[in-house]
Amino acid sequence: MSLPFHPSALAAALLLPGLSLLPTMVRAQGPEGPARAPAAADAALLDLPEVIVTATRTAETLDQTLAPVTVITRTDIERQQARTTLDLLRGQPGISIASTGGRGTNTSLFLRGTNANQTLFLVDGIKVGSATTGTTPFQNLPVSQLDRVEVVRGPRSSLYGSEAMGGVVQFFSRRGGGPLTPYLDVTAGGYDSAGISGGISGGGERGRFHIGGNLDDTKGFDACRGRGAPFFDGCGTDEPDRDGYRNAGVSLSAGYDLAQWASADLIFLRSESEVEFDGAFQNESEQVLQVLGATLRLQPLTPWGVLLRAGRSWDEQDNLKDGAFSSRFETRRDSLTLQNDIATGDLGLLTIGVDYQRDRVGGTTDYAARSRDNTGVFGEYQAWFGPASLKASLRRDEDEQFGGHTTGGLGLGWEFAPALRVIATYGTAFKAPTFNDLYFPSTPFFAGGNPDLQPEQSRSLELGLSGRLEIADGTAGDGRLDWSLNLFQTEIDDLIQLVPPTFAAENLDRARIRGAEAVLGGRLLGTDLGVSLTLLDPRDRSGGANDGNLLPRRPEQSLRLDLDRQFGRFEAGTTLFTAGRSFNDPANRVRLDGYTLLDLRAAYRLSETVRIQARVENLFDEDYETVAWYNQPGRTLFVTLSYRP
Repeated sequence: MSLPFHPSALAAALLLPGLSLLPTMVRAQGPEGPARAPAAADAALLDLPEVIVTATRTAETLDQTLAPVTVITRTDIERQQARTTLDLLRGQPGISIASTGGRGTNTSLFLRGTNANQTLFLVDGIKVGSATTGTTPFQNLPVSQLDRVEVVRGPRSSLYGSEAMGGVVQFFSRRGGGPLTPYLDVTAGGYDSAGISGGISGGGERGRFHIGGNLDDTKGFDACRGRGAPFFDGCGTDEPDRDGYRNAGVSLSAGYDLAQWASADLIFLRSESEVEFDGAFQNESEQVLQVLGATLRLQPLTPWGVLLRAGRSWDEQDNLKDGAFSSRFETRRDSLTLQNDIATGDLGLLTIGVDYQRDRVGGTTDYAARSRDNTGVFGEYQAWFGPASLKASLRRDEDEQFGGHTTGGLGLGWEFAPALRVIATYGTAFKAPTFNDLYFPSTPFFAGGNPDLQPEQSRSLELGLSGRLEIADGTAGDGRLDWSLNLFQTEIDDLIQLVPPTFAAENLDRARIRGAEAVLGGRLLGTDLGVSLTLLDPRDRSGGANDGNLLPRRPEQSLRLDLDRQFGRFEAGTTLFTAGRSFNDPANRVRLDGYTLLDLRAAYRLSETVRIQARVENLFDEDYETVAWYNQPGRTLFVTLSYRP
């Protein structure tokens, strides 16, 4: 039988500072981002279901959510020796990634086949991204400063508004608490790469803090094998040089429990990057991604919890050509949230809230408008009736540019047994046009923006089946495998396209995306196992010249396999990723061949506090492209010396 707040979830919230299951329990420490359970916790409680917050904007256990969610914890990050967010997200269920070269270059994430600007990115609950392009430079977020990542697949506009058509990716920065604890990592490797990251965390019974930073540098490799006039293939030029990348980041967080019923938290994250690439008009950029947020949580009454959050995110970029300034783009996004969570008896939870957002753009480009406001009012009801569960959400957004838009979502779940459940969900979503879509000035080669554009709209239907296998394999604790299978279809109307020969922005195309995701994960024969398979059929249904073609840069098949095992002080693991063919262009004339990557990793604990790690990426030196004409890294070795008290 499913209860709205499972006892295991209550125990998890008590053990994990940073979670609250308001309004059914007294507030624990910190904001949503969960921290690691204390070492002294009862061993039986450490194997609790993961608690997530992104899917419903309230805390729930991973095994009870009706949304397909992938969680990447700090333990996963360190075990996989991930150096970038691309390492974390590549091959995860429903995710395709396309990159124009090495580290820091323009990178697109396609979630369930939707466009790169149709996925919402959050950092500690704060919306991030560029109001001009509509995308987020997530590739510049320093992995060393992240505690966990939650990826929610499927439409979430009924809770978050615009941009959440494909889903939501939320990054949680590190949190403090407990005794004073430092950490340090030093890395060196291929392409003349070097990096150092570290920090310190601590707090007391009521307070918590974390301070961390990183410096990363690589000389890189030639980003593009393009050609100049008269072909203008790829980057439109031939620059056979090494394209480097430098990143400096800092993260700060602090929180204090003002009373048993009130707590406050502050977060700050800044990432500065210098990126070299190949281009006919620009070949360097200096980028800043910065987030500042404050959260106040109150529980005035036992059944009533209140969240107040204010935040600001910055996305800034200076572009240069051979060291000479070329252009500057600035985006500032202010947001304010008031959310009320009200328990309706023992079997229901009602959430009512309002979001306010103001986007501003600046720089050297002369936009006809430089700011835009949006106010969204949302409501959600979650109920549990024996083996059945219900989640319904509705949201109304009012934007000063395109007016009002209403989205909704409905999910139903049924537990046939404690280890077998079926779900069905339906949701609508929308994506507001960006400032580039609306206002980009015309040039001799580009017609510019179109202020009459309407939001892109979608409808999604999903069926899912999930369960758990308990396996007596003779190892300590035996084996356990969690599995899920999800089938989905999304139809998108009014897709915004740049129409040749003038490349005017117009609402023209339609798309239909069908897919299947199969996920298996757990522990078997003493080995940690993770498998995800995504099958995708993303088709243009515009009725025009490209009708029936595959949408660009989305592989039809992708598979990721992770295996990790510990032998005393020694750890070993591997990641296998394979992607099928895709096409670089809407006309499907330029084919991108499928490819397979194999990474190996090992670690040895020199003492209780120090260990050495080694990772070989692309072991077989596969030559592949995710964007036509743009090179990808070959076989590379990285070695890290790590200190953890």
